[in-house]
Amino acid sequence: MENKQVAIVTGANAGLGYATAKKLCDNGIITYVNGRNKEKTQQACEEFGPNARPFIQDLTKLKEIPAAVQKIYEETGRIDILVNNAGINMKKEFMEVTDEEFQNIIHTNITSVFVMSREVSKFMKEHQSGSIVNISSMAAQYGIPKVIAYTASKTAIEGMTRSMAVDLAQFGIRVNCVAPGFIKTNMSSKALDSEPERKQKVLSRTPMGRLGEPSDIADAVYYYASKESKFTTGTVLPVDGGNSIGF
Repeated sequence: MENKQVAIVTGANAGLGYATAKKLCDNGIITYVNGRNKEKTQQACEEFGPNARPFIQDLTKLKEIPAAVQKIYEETGRIDILVNNAGINMKKEFMEVTDEEFQNIIHTNITSVFVMSREVSKFMKEHQSGSIVNISSMAAQYGIPKVIAYTASKTAIEGMTRSMAVDLAQFGIRVNCVAPGFIKTNMSSKALDSEPERKQKVLSRTPMGRLGEPSDIADAVYYYASKESKFTTGTVLPVDGGNSIGF
């Protein structure tokens, strides 16, 4: 393996993960593009070019993660960057959310992140260097209705970021978090275009007066992944056009 940095980006065949993986590939980083859908993930890798590698894995299957990470390390001899982007959401009235629905989001959005981070950090420790970037949400900054499980999970991610940063600093591993605001993706565009009043509310309380682009998140992640942030760990960076502080 040539002497290039190696990254893993979870949930990387669409949306914010796609933009992030592309950013890393474009900057010469060998990037393992994670997704459950083999065809979609391989297509993304073709679009990203020669620095992309498919990483087909359902991260909710926790027992499979150690071997999957080990395989990447054996192929490359290093893992420099982990971006924990994969996650799911569900919009439902608080009193109608079932135990199973709540637990499913917690399992995917928190437990999978913990296991991926634990396994990857073991190999980062060997090199006394690494950057883990978690993706939370503005849902962790203030209350949003009908997303109780998602809000709980993303708030936990920010707490985990701080705890991991303290635990892993001794091994040269930095851990930070990007908290996206309203970003223009296919999914968000559909949701907001179908609810004009909600879209207006979003824009009116965003000082910059527009939705963000997936590339805005990718740029923030790249900053945390790079040496430009070498003295930064345990932080949360809102990328939301000022939405979290807007009135």
